[in-house]
Formats: sequence, structure tokens, C-alpha cells
Amino acid sequence: MRVLMFGWEFPPHITGGLGTACYGMCKGLLAQGVEVIFVAPKLHGDEDASVATMVNASDVEIDLRNTVYKELFKNLTYIQVESGLIPYMGLGQYFEIEKLKQSRTVFDVAAYSRRKYEFSGAYRANLMEEVEHYAMVAVEIAMRNQFDVIHAHDWLTYRAGIAAKKASGKPLVIHVHATEFDRSGENVNTVVYGIEREGMLAADRIITVSNYTRDIVIKRYGIDASKVFTVYNAVEPGSSAKTVQKPKMDSKRKIVTFLGRVTYQKGPEYFVEAARLVMEKDKNVEFVMAGSGDMLHKIVRQVASLGLGSRFHFTGFLKGMDVDRMYAMSNVYVMPSVSEPFGISPLEAMRSGVPVVISKQSGVAEILNHALKVDFWDVDAMADAIYGLLHYPALSETFARMGSADANSLKWSSAAEKIKQVYLSVVK
Repeated sequence: MRVLMFGWEFPPHITGGLGTACYGMCKGLLAQGVEVIFVAPKLHGDEDASVATMVNASDVEIDLRNTVYKELFKNLTYIQVESGLIPYMGLGQYFEIEKLKQSRTVFDVAAYSRRKYEFSGAYRANLMEEVEHYAMVAVEIAMRNQFDVIHAHDWLTYRAGIAAKKASGKPLVIHVHATEFDRSGENVNTVVYGIEREGMLAADRIITVSNYTRDIVIKRYGIDASKVFTVYNAVEPGSSAKTVQKPKMDSKRKIVTFLGRVTYQKGPEYFVEAARLVMEKDKNVEFVMAGSGDMLHKIVRQVASLGLGSRFHFTGFLKGMDVDRMYAMSNVYVMPSVSEPFGISPLEAMRSGVPVVISKQSGVAEILNHALKVDFWDVDAMADAIYGLLHYPALSETFARMGSADANSLKWSSAAEKIKQVYLSVVK
């Protein structure tokens, strides 16, 4: 079986858990005998090509005169202008052509109708434009390759998946790692919501990362429950904090860590409030916020206003071995998410032998037995859970040992097996 998979990022160039999940999934599918053609907007050349055939969308040339684009993107308005100008041609090229015309030299105008889109692969102001261009490139890729099913990850790639389906006639599976309700609460971006629902309606099957997310897809997007399947994420085995040498620190010094995007969805302000309550009881506890995001400056101001600056640290975004080193230094890991479709970071912490506190409003809470679970808004309960893990060795050791076993039991090979079954249910 061969799968054409569209994703927005791939390790080591990631901004969160989505790229990590894509890597683990590709590796697990390969073990199941499924070959993956993985398309990303921008590849850097240092991605692990042993788990999938990597396609850099920025390298794919398309012919803008091809009528297939008019058929597939009917929402776009095409206006024919009788002019010597060719779209995307610079002034230098225009004057060069004019000189050729005047000298009656034969030239290939068609060559100027072919172009490549240079994608940033980032989340910038022109993101919507890149999403549309990515869908156009997806058509070309779909026409060039042989595959059995299309798999698109999150809203950024849903239109690419839909376009590939229209061009190839192959079934489409979309993967919901998060929804606009997770990211924005009730203040949803209607454009993003529209793209998400468009992808869900066009999909032959929908995979959600938890039952928590499955319920949102069915109830908030009005999707038929019979085509929505839950497949839990896993944690990629490999380097962990257990193999990283811990720095020498004062034995009385304790570190509590938040690692993730500093955004509304992740509940960073509740982490700060819980930190304040813990510090009132124990002056030797330090808190670390590892990550970046649109709320970072607000959180820094919150920490300063509460007078916590001397024992609260901001590291910025961490990846690779820096993440493992952070876990190696940590006594407790906290994920206070307001709405978390799954949550891979607690699994990484548990795999590293760090006891965790997670919000009940997370998908991963459905499958973890040895994590302390609290409502994200209940900062008193969160502070009590943190304090208990810091000051009761038997509790901490039990959750660290059993939590590690929990995390290691969640393997991508098992998740990939379930994903393959979803593929088989739509492949004729």
C-alpha cells in the first residue's frame, strides 16, 4: 500500500507536536508495510528520509495554463487580459521579451507560465496564501505519483488533500490533531473553521487523536459519527532524560516545568497562578516555562506583577537534546491545557521518568493511569498536586516508575496498525 501524505512540518524542523507525530506515524506505517510519500511545504535536507519518500513542495513546478487548475479551483476568478505581461514575470524578464519580439527572435512564452512556489513552511502573515498555493502544488504531485490513499494532517493541508483527491480520484483521510475550538475557544477564526469543516466533509474517513476531539468533530462541525475514528498518538522511543547526565544542583532545589506553546490553548496563566501558590509554601521551588507563543509577553508581565521573577525562568523554544536536558533537570512536569486534543509532551516527560500533572481537558488523560489529573482552572488542586509530588517521595517515585511504563506502552507501531485499518476501509 502506498500513501500520499501531506504535512506542514517534519523533524527536526518543528514548532510543536504535529511534526513529531508525523515522524512517528511514518516510521510505524513503514513497519506495517505501508510506503509513505510525505509532502512538506519546505524541506531542509536533514530530515530522516529512511521513513518516507520526502517531497519538497517548493521544488515542484506547475504549469499555470493547465485547465485542471480552473476545474479544481472554481472559487478562484480567472480574468483573461490581452497583454504581453505574463503572471509572476518581473520587469527584467518583460523587457527581455520585448527586445526578443522586436528582433523577431523566437522565444518560448510557455516557459514563463511555469513556476514554483517558494514556501516558508512557517506560520506567517501570508499563511493563507501558502495554504492555497500548497493545494495547487498538491494537484501536480497527485498527477505525477501512484498511490492508494491520501492522508492530510490538520487544516493547513486539508485543501491540498481535497485537491489531490479531485485530481486523482483516490480516497481522502484527514487527521485532526487540533481544532479551531482548541486553539481559540469560542472566538474561532471563521476562515480556519470553514477550511476544517470543508476538509471533514470531503474526507472519506476522519482520524482524531482522542475521543475528546472526536466529540468536538461530531458535535461542533456536524460530521457523521460513522466516519470518525479515534487513534491515540504515541511517543517515539529514543533518547530520553534517563540517558542525559543531570547537572549538579543543590539537593534542596526543585524544578517544575511547563514545556509547550505559550498560547491560550496551553493554559500558561494557570501554571503561573499555581506556581505562586506553591512558592508560598516552599521557597526552594523554581518554575520553568519552555516555549514561545503569542501570550509570552503577557505571561512575563504576569510573573513580574506577582513578584515571582527571581524563581521563574523563560527558556524560549526548545528542541532535540535541549528538551531531554530540560526533563533531566525537572522534578515535576505540568500540562495545564485549556483544551488539548492529545498531548505528546507528558508522554515524553513520563518516558524520561518525570512525574506529571495534566489537565482533565486533554485527550491523553483518557489513556494515562499514572498521572495526576486536575481541571485546568482549578489552580488550587494543581498547586496541591505539584506540592505533593515534590514533597512525598513515595508518591513521586510511584508515579515516575509507573508513568514511564504507561508511556512506553504507547507505541507508534500499534497506532500505525490502526491507521492502516482505516486506509483499508476506503481502498477499493
